[in-house]
Amino acid sequence: MLVALPDSTEQVAAVLRSCSHLDIPIVPWGAGTGLSGGALPREDGVVLSTARMRAVLDIDLENRTVTVQPGVTNRSVTEAVERSGFYYAPDPSSQIACSIGGNIAENSGGVHCLKYGTTTNNLLGLEVVLADGEIVRVGGKGMDQAGYDLLGLLTGSEGLLAITTEATLRILPKPEVAQAVMAVYDSVAAAGQAVAEIIAAGMVPAGMEIMDQLSVEAVEGFVGAGYPLGVAALLLIELDGPQSEVECHSRALESLLRQTGATALSHATTEAERQKLWAGRKAAFPAMGRISPDYYCMDGTIPRGALPQVLQRIGELSAAYGLRVANVFHAGDGNLHPLVLYDSNVEGDLEKAESLGADILKLCVEVGGVLSGEHGIGIEKRDLMPCMFKDADLDAQERVKAEFDPQQVLNPGKVFPTLRRCAEAGPCTCMAARKSSRSWNGFKAASAPPVADAKLR
Repeated sequence: MLVALPDSTEQVAAVLRSCSHLDIPIVPWGAGTGLSGGALPREDGVVLSTARMRAVLDIDLENRTVTVQPGVTNRSVTEAVERSGFYYAPDPSSQIACSIGGNIAENSGGVHCLKYGTTTNNLLGLEVVLADGEIVRVGGKGMDQAGYDLLGLLTGSEGLLAITTEATLRILPKPEVAQAVMAVYDSVAAAGQAVAEIIAAGMVPAGMEIMDQLSVEAVEGFVGAGYPLGVAALLLIELDGPQSEVECHSRALESLLRQTGATALSHATTEAERQKLWAGRKAAFPAMGRISPDYYCMDGTIPRGALPQVLQRIGELSAAYGLRVANVFHAGDGNLHPLVLYDSNVEGDLEKAESLGADILKLCVEVGGVLSGEHGIGIEKRDLMPCMFKDADLDAQERVKAEFDPQQVLNPGKVFPTLRRCAEAGPCTCMAARKSSRSWNGFKAASAPPVADAKLR
């Protein structure tokens, strides 16, 4: 219906008060880089963009924090402190464009999340505006906060509970040494087994990423990262920390890689070479444009031990659907990003790609994983939620939503399924209509579930 472009917390609060009073849906918008449809607008609603809220409000090197408005890009946080020898650890592939507000909404990670965690592990405090326009502060510069972990509840809530207007982030000293290693394997499964052996040996590298042959060849043609062609799988590993620690772990790592079947090893000998190796990995998604007109990026997380089984099954699904799948993933924490390649100009290809993607996500849940590692649920995975959660779980989540947003004006139609059934199971006893005051199409649905007597404060 319209777009609001506030530049202050007070303006955000004014927009939310007005929309709440008029019962108008609000869709928060960061940078538009999300991959699950969480920021898709509504014809009957207001898009609240934080694009003008791009100020770095405070740099506190003594307490190792930076406070920013939500429109500041991920990369800009590091740029604000790198001359002082610090950096911000979460580094999603879209870090030059994605905003901190969006990172918080989706709990974004990146290639170095194995050691340094996702956004929730690097977030200390928030200022948020609730649906009725109330301004609330949660957390702060201190390492520990009393009371319930509302900071953890808000992080990853996909704009359903509140809108972030200020964030206090943890920054870290730049490591003394960072060393990247590239190992070649005859199969993706063998590379996955190497990851398990490395973790079992007690090492926690800064990052471990696996790319299959299709991904490697697309990336090398796209950016020229120095990846070898014709190999079945590449395992990229980075060690960082004090010089002595990195040297010790490097020797142990090289021995482990050879024991697990690595056919070739190479080290980045300069900072430029290290950056080049990671630039290739971060360019994996756009590189798909060299080999396919369209691609559909998935995001599921599995136990590391299930990796060989899941990759084999993805290969079988790929053959069954007649669509290629390029595998790129954060191997250290089992966060998969299968890229389903298709051509939207071919009739039925889009529908096949979506069905294949849904089958991959259901497979992740079947082996003990989850529907999303860092891209969020949004609209894309909304109707798969009953595959992972029972009715009681979804009811509890919706009651929390109702406490924060009784009128259901914040990002309605996202995350919570419209029908309570797993996509392929057909009608079942849990096929209740979504208990929310709004459905995706903007029409009124059933009333919200009863809230608990004790309200959150």
